[in-house]
This record gives sequence, structure tokens and C-alpha cells, in this order.
Amino acid sequence: MSDRPAAVFKRGSLRDFSFGERLTIRAADIAFYLAIRLIGPTLRISAENEHVYQAVLDSGKQPIVVIWHDRIFASVWHMRDRGLAVLTSKSKDGEYIARFITRFGFGAIRGSSSRGGVKGLVEMIRLMREGIPMAFTVDGPRGPRHVAKSGSVMLAKKTGNPILPLSIDCSSYWTIKSWDRLQIPKPFARARVIFSEPIYVSEETGDLVIEDGLRQLQTALDEITQD
Repeated sequence: MSDRPAAVFKRGSLRDFSFGERLTIRAADIAFYLAIRLIGPTLRISAENEHVYQAVLDSGKQPIVVIWHDRIFASVWHMRDRGLAVLTSKSKDGEYIARFITRFGFGAIRGSSSRGGVKGLVEMIRLMREGIPMAFTVDGPRGPRHVAKSGSVMLAKKTGNPILPLSIDCSSYWTIKSWDRLQIPKPFARARVIFSEPIYVSEETGDLVIEDGLRQLQTALDEITQD
């Protein structure tokens, strides 16, 4: 095995950002890390259908976990330390997300549907072939909110690994004024974790395969998400 898997679990350089952007990234990184570390342990979590995650691993496959962008906070806490690698944007916002998720045992692959998307997808394919499970915020990095994009479907098609839709709905939370209306759970909120059944995408060629997989993905997330 190459050293690539280990590399994605380390923090990247900030040399491509201005001094002001570096300060913002570091401040946001620390703020989100502390918020998740303080609030996460207080959440009253109830999990539904979570056995499907282990079932995928037991079958010899690697899961491609997909969530909505506004559920990042609770999802990072619940899915911590499982060795998942996440596709993040090369933007300033993407970088601070990449930095705080590595504190919780996630890897970060730079690239997105808007910047460096092809390179990011190629890297995810390589890493999955080396045994690394993946995670996507499927409406990121800039929306539209709760509209799934095709990246995870393409990854599933190329690797033969299943997509595993996940939603975490909290009983009470603060909402950030951002495009995704990011949810910050309030301490001691009830958190309903629910996994949908795995979605396998055919290896056959043609746009209809991607369209069908994307339609299944959108439907599954809509069904398990309480908005």
C-alpha cells in the first residue's frame, strides 16, 4: 500500500492562502472543533438501521456515506474515528472544514464539483481501491440546498462500492445564515440518526445509469431527512 491513505489524514498547507485567510481558516477550525467537542457528547443519539454500515464492510465493500451539507456538525461527531475520507472544496470554507474534520479522524481530499472536481474524484477512486471508505456532502460546496449532485454516483459506478445515505435530525438547533442553513445542535438535543439502504450503481456505460443512480439517491435522502 502507498503512503497516499496516510497523507489525506494530515492537515494540508495554507501557503496558497493570504495571511488574512489563514487567520480566518485557523479561527474557524478551532471554533468548530471546540463546538463539536463540547456539544457532541451531550447529544442524545438514537440510531436506526445503522447495522447496514457494518454490513457493507463485512461484505468486503467500502461505504460511500452521503449527507446534506447542513448536517455536517452532527455527522462529524457521530461518524468520527471511522477512517472516512471526505471530499472538500479548495476554497477558504472548504479548507477550514478539512482541518477540523481531521481532528475527528477523517481524511480530507481537496477538490469539489466546482473546483478541482475531476482530480478529487480520481483521488477518491484510488483511495477506495486501497480500502478507504468515503463521505460526501452531496449538495456542496455551494448548493442548491438539498439537491444531490452526481459525484457520489460516479464514484459508486467506478468502484463498485455502494452509496449509503445518512441523515441526522436534531430536535433543537441553531441555524447559521449560510446557503445551506447549517445546523448547530443545541446541547442535550435529541439526535435521530438514520441510514437508508445501500444504493448500488451499475457499471454499464451511458448517462441513464448516472441519472437513475442520482434519482435513487435524491429519493433516499428526501425520505430520511426531516427538514
